Amino acid sequence: MMKKVITVLISLLMILSLAACGNSASQTRQPSTEEKQTAGTVNSEEPVENSANAENTDTSEGQTNESENPDILEEQATKVLVTYFSATNTTQGIAEHIANGLNGDIYEIVPEEPYTDADLNYNDNNSRTTIEMNDPDARPAITGSVEDMEQYDIVFIGYPIWWGEAPRIVSTFVESYDFSGKTIVPFCTSGGSGVGSSATNLEQLTDGADWLPGKRLNGSDSQDTVMEWVNGLGLDFGE
Repeated sequence: MMKKVITVLISLLMILSLAACGNSASQTRQPSTEEKQTAGTVNSEEPVENSANAENTDTSEGQTNESENPDILEEQATKVLVTYFSATNTTQGIAEHIANGLNGDIYEIVPEEPYTDADLNYNDNNSRTTIEMNDPDARPAITGSVEDMEQYDIVFIGYPIWWGEAPRIVSTFVESYDFSGKTIVPFCTSGGSGVGSSATNLEQLTDGADWLPGKRLNGSDSQDTVMEWVNGLGLDFGE
């Protein structure tokens, strides 16, 4: 009888021990490979890094777009206009050298009534040019006009020397626009005369402009020679 009791007790102890081991194994079970992969995906920091990168990329792109915006560049660039009057095309060549060298706009001062060879005869006291140059108030009419003069920061004004002065049609031109706040660079061509007082006399016809000293150039000057003078002016052409 006692042996049966002992046998039953031993059996119960073994059952309890097995149950306890089962619970312990259940509590300490390691996650499966699939569970590890799932957990790794959920806990990964890559989305956070991507988010940061996306934010940095957006900021960078915003800065790039702003710096490369053509409207902003256009507003910041220095605008140059080269104007000239050239009855015999001598001054025209110099003006074209300047405009090409600076990638600027060019405008020809064209008289409503073109000058003929007879008009340009300075030996004739009755020639058109002689009469005009003897009259400080003469203002020959110009055909056409500069579109949006306000946009230009630097204006070159070229002309031949007639009777020691700029032709009166150049006076017509400078009196036709507001040059306030602009830099004016006069230049001239002649057979031998210097710029003289021609530039300062034109300056007196304007208000609020910064006039640089005038320069006499030769019609045969190369673009390199002309640009050597232009680049020595100390102006910021936005290049």
